[in-house]
Amino acid sequence: MNTADLGLPVAVPSTALFTDQYELTMLQAALRSGTADRRSVFEVFTRRLPEGRRYGVVGGTGRVLDAVENFHFDETILGFLRERGILDGPTLEWLADYRFRGDIWGYPEGEVYFPGSPVMRIEGTFAEAVVLETVILSILNHDSAVAAAASRMSVAAGDRPLMEMGARRTHELAAVAASRAAYVGGFHTTSDLAAGFRYGIPTVGTSAHAFTLLHDTERDAFTAQVDTLGSGTTLLVDTFDVTEAVRAAVEVAGPELGAVRIDSGDLLLIAHRVRQQLDELGATKTRIVVTSDLDEYAIASLAAAPVDAYGVGTQLVTGSGHPTCSMVYKLVARADSEEPGAPLRPVAKKSMGAKTSIGGRKWAARRPDADGVAEAEVIGTGPVPADLADRQLLVPLVSAGKVVAREPLDAARDRHIAARAALPLSATQLSRGEPVLPTEYV
Repeated sequence: MNTADLGLPVAVPSTALFTDQYELTMLQAALRSGTADRRSVFEVFTRRLPEGRRYGVVGGTGRVLDAVENFHFDETILGFLRERGILDGPTLEWLADYRFRGDIWGYPEGEVYFPGSPVMRIEGTFAEAVVLETVILSILNHDSAVAAAASRMSVAAGDRPLMEMGARRTHELAAVAASRAAYVGGFHTTSDLAAGFRYGIPTVGTSAHAFTLLHDTERDAFTAQVDTLGSGTTLLVDTFDVTEAVRAAVEVAGPELGAVRIDSGDLLLIAHRVRQQLDELGATKTRIVVTSDLDEYAIASLAAAPVDAYGVGTQLVTGSGHPTCSMVYKLVARADSEEPGAPLRPVAKKSMGAKTSIGGRKWAARRPDADGVAEAEVIGTGPVPADLADRQLLVPLVSAGKVVAREPLDAARDRHIAARAALPLSATQLSRGEPVLPTEYV
């Protein structure tokens, strides 16, 4: 869900300047050389997963569709480019009429991917497709990194809810995108109201240490919060002495106290002590929420603790040590002329080193074993084998410039849970290793 679904107005600025200058200088040179209208195929992929990752998660597809739809050059933007002297008159005139009119295929949001997976394929003229490179990579690299971290944390948390709380640890706009990606990866709620407004993600939040320190006593703070939010609220109990705070919390709110939050110290030890104390005080249904700079490993270490929910901030919005997926946007096929219907031929960089790529317009499928568990990511440029015809991973996202694949955010979230469940069991373990599926080229 987004604000459009809620019937709320949304100001959507142009995304045209979310780009690198060389995209437009390439466009200008191609227009001059007569090659700008050659039909071209670009693909987004990564050559390797971040160290320690066993699978990647596609995040940001919905945001890419919005960005492509709003990629246009109004007079203010054209005036900026004109004043900078970056482009000549004919190029500015071409940009004034720009709209992407090609086709985009891709892995649907929430799907998993592996090295070489053609996560997104952009087809159109060279001119209309090349200018989208930067904004597409910016979105996919950020959102997929956060979604992958969220997925690992979701695996570690099991059935316990996860709250995204990282808005104060990143750029204010990145925080909204991170909340969205975290939800796709398995988180349940966010503290960021902008994300709740924009994407309909459930929001949560009660109080911080400052609220306790504002009052003369901890009991006064608890009383004020319960009087305002009700006994089902969550009280922060580690400002001073945890044991005394828990006692006061139950005395103020009664055994119906919703939850207590622990934000510091030895969380494993404290959680056990707090659970015992709550039970002894009759607050057997009061939940324990832990925060304090958690990552997937810290969450996993608390699996045996009486913890009911986790709040995660810094490690989530920074990709848990891997803030990008190193996705690239490469030309893999193009026509030899601007004539309509001119055949495509594969092209690829062939320099020495690790940055080589494979030419040709690709398809991708995931082959299962006899038990239905995925065993390989299969990528090809020729005919699709009959046994993989109904297992194609790329779906149409944009057709002749029109977005055809908008969906509720919950659909991407559900898709990810299903895709992850179809991977080998080793995918759900946090141990470092090679990608859980090999990539096979046919």
